[in-house]
Amino acid sequence: MTDAPHIPTDLTWVRAAPEGSKGPGPWIEIAVGPDELVYLRETSDPANIVTTTRTKWVAFTKGVVAGEFDHFAEPAG
Repeated sequence: MTDAPHIPTDLTWVRAAPEGSKGPGPWIEIAVGPDELVYLRETSDPANIVTTTRTKWVAFTKGVVAGEFDHFAEPAG
């Protein structure tokens, strides 16, 4: 078992919500720490924080843009 990384208390969280959306979500929030870790949490459970490296986060977001995860999305309607 490994120790969980220390979560900085002064992170600036950015909410990944559709533009103009109202309401509580739930939405994913992302913060980049000074330690080159990327922190992710859900607005409905902000104490549950997942971490990854900046390198892995960049690879993931490039995959999203490239459509590599489209098969996980539910069809609209």
